[in-house]
Amino acid sequence: MADPTVTFPDVERLVVDYLKTRAELATATVDNVPPSGFDGTQQVVLVSRSGGAWIDDQRLDQPLVDFEVYGPDKTTAHTLALKVRSAVLTLRGTLYGTARVTDVVEADGPRWLPDWNRSAANRYYSTVRLLIHTA
Repeated sequence: MADPTVTFPDVERLVVDYLKTRAELATATVDNVPPSGFDGTQQVVLVSRSGGAWIDDQRLDQPLVDFEVYGPDKTTAHTLALKVRSAVLTLRGTLYGTARVTDVVEADGPRWLPDWNRSAANRYYSTVRLLIHTA
């Protein structure tokens, strides 16, 4: 008998759509691509899946998700990064189609990381591991 087809959720879209609903992030642009005219000084949260692994017998996806958080100055970028950090932890229990986020594990907390492509940018970078059970 063939195994059923696995339908993986778009993890980037799951996280972006969720963070866009958070009131504390209302002043920031949240997406998986930079907005038009982006120079690194706007309040922007970029979400990217950077890897992870599937555990077949548990029907569990464990994506690593990176966050690049920008602001007009280092203090604002850091404050926004802390808001993102807190909001991401509330993803636990979120349903997205037939997938459910069962846990969020911080892999690398917010750290200052200059953006060598944008000289005026103020960026913090962090990574979380999501545990997502699929139907």
